[in-house]
Amino acid sequence: MNKKTIILNSVISGILLSLAWSGWFSGLVLFIAIIPLLFVEKYLYRNRNKFKSRTFFLYLSLSFTIWNLLSIFWIYNATIPGAIGAIIINTTLLSVAIWLFHVTHRRLGDKFGYFSLVIYWLAFEHFYLNAEISFPWLNLGNGLAKDILFIQWYEYTGTFGGTLWVIIINILLFKIINNYLAGRTLREQIAKILFTAGFIFIPMVISTIIFYSYKEAEDPYDIVIIQPNIDPYNEKFGGLSNYEQLSIILHLADSLVDENTDYVIGPETSINDYIWENTISENSSIKRVKQFIEKHQNVKFVAGITSYKRYQKGEKLSPTARKFTGVDSYYDVYNTGMQMDSTENIQLYHKSQLVVGVEKMPYPHLFKFLENIIIDLGGTTGSYGTQKERSTLNEPRGDLKAATLICYESIFGEYVTRYIHNGANIIFVITNDGWWGNTSGYKQHLTYSSIRAIETRRSIARSANTGISCFINQQGEIKQPTEWWVPDVIKSTLNLNEKITFYVKYGDYIGRTSDFFSIILLAYTLVNILIARKPGKS
Repeated sequence: MNKKTIILNSVISGILLSLAWSGWFSGLVLFIAIIPLLFVEKYLYRNRNKFKSRTFFLYLSLSFTIWNLLSIFWIYNATIPGAIGAIIINTTLLSVAIWLFHVTHRRLGDKFGYFSLVIYWLAFEHFYLNAEISFPWLNLGNGLAKDILFIQWYEYTGTFGGTLWVIIINILLFKIINNYLAGRTLREQIAKILFTAGFIFIPMVISTIIFYSYKEAEDPYDIVIIQPNIDPYNEKFGGLSNYEQLSIILHLADSLVDENTDYVIGPETSINDYIWENTISENSSIKRVKQFIEKHQNVKFVAGITSYKRYQKGEKLSPTARKFTGVDSYYDVYNTGMQMDSTENIQLYHKSQLVVGVEKMPYPHLFKFLENIIIDLGGTTGSYGTQKERSTLNEPRGDLKAATLICYESIFGEYVTRYIHNGANIIFVITNDGWWGNTSGYKQHLTYSSIRAIETRRSIARSANTGISCFINQQGEIKQPTEWWVPDVIKSTLNLNEKITFYVKYGDYIGRTSDFFSIILLAYTLVNILIARKPGKS
């Protein structure tokens, strides 16, 4: 294998990985996406006396840069520095993780080496899901999001099951191809081929059976979803007044709401009218929503708002608290989900899984002085406040308890299970994907909601500022998807579900297990390296 072939293989892997996020291909393309990289690694492993381990890191970086560039380029619509930063960080962190596989392989051989590939990749994804700086958009299990017929077993494993499936299949297929190129016929490998086929198709068959046999319990709620289609760049925070924006939302709601409607769902930051939580009932926009509810007494109105909390004198300040200019007083800003109904109680949930560099500065205790450089994608600068609990928005006289996921929160599987543990029997996703333009970004974001529906077996009402708004059933099927860049309103019935899935109960147990084994493997590899460096050892 010459240098040109090595580079070509690295490029092919990057392209194949990206196809799963392109919208044009099934995520099943991931079953072969890593194989070209494995051939590169095998060549460097066989010639390890000639090549340093860092050589593989360079080819990994090439492959993963292509993957990230082709899959998340759409970030540039909002921020070019943010897009560059995401691509560099994603590429570097994953390259380090998979480079460690090569190091372990060089020192411990095939058996431990390929086991470490599985473990290190899973451990990296688990780390990236839970780190302060986190952007797990391209975790391999997410790449199967469009293939809901074949991933119904995510209710047992979450997306880590998908990642595990993908990596093992790549290794098995690589072994078969490598053996064939080395002179072993397919007939001689029939046992390995049958095992690999079973590993591919048995989970698909099981998933298909689950899909077609799954029946939702009947507990229906009539829901209306609003898609106001307000331009986030030219209208949302300046082009249209708050009064005009809310008028669009209420007009769309009026066109479909009737006496049977239980809920009206609006998107993220539907109301951006300087709503102070301390005096929320006095806000003019809140009063207009109240008037709408008085006309439709059965309706519960859920929408995103930008809310503010003023701290009382002596009250403990959060790490994100901001100081009023020229006054010894502090406040916090929140990206909030709000529920209003016929009672006087206004329920609020504060978005807490925030986008790094857009909604928060990581490690605020250390870097609070840098908050003013945060990108303005919400009409304000500085880090948003958060809350500790994944609280639900509850029907005042009924059984519905909604997990209200605000935008970015919907891509974190175990994070979402915490709402379910707090009683959520349905999920509302409110988002503003208009920042990313008419690209694959908003389509990718939509498919992750299908995964959340399967993992939790909760119905989902998804309201986006612009396409795609939709309903998603408990099997992950997308119903009544709206089009991009059109105002729209849709109506359907969704069922509640109280049952707890295996994944909800145990969360990312595959990731945690991989963390444990990765530490052992790294320690064992390091010990072997140190022993080999002792005088008289090779």
